[in-house]
Amino acid sequence: MTVVFDAELWEWDARRTDSWTFVSLPAEASDDVRERAAEPRRGFGSVRVRVTVGATNWQTSIFPDGSRGTYVLPVKRAVREAEGLDVGDTCTVTVELAGG
Repeated sequence: MTVVFDAELWEWDARRTDSWTFVSLPAEASDDVRERAAEPRRGFGSVRVRVTVGATNWQTSIFPDGSRGTYVLPVKRAVREAEGLDVGDTCTVTVELAGG
């Protein structure tokens, strides 16, 4: 399963001092992930994914966010710097569910 979407980068308020930055997957894509993700899920309900933003590719996990009702994708500092992105910017994201 591969999802391509545009999303705004946001900072997780609870950990502002750590500068955790995320994008939220669209609600429909999040529903599809819930249906397709293999059980049992990893810690915190995470799902392994391969991600592309601009020219940067990496592997990580997406996490369910109960307050938003969607999965969220952490976007690490190295990616933001490589792509010239900051909180509030919108980027095109490709997320592919990883096997296993």
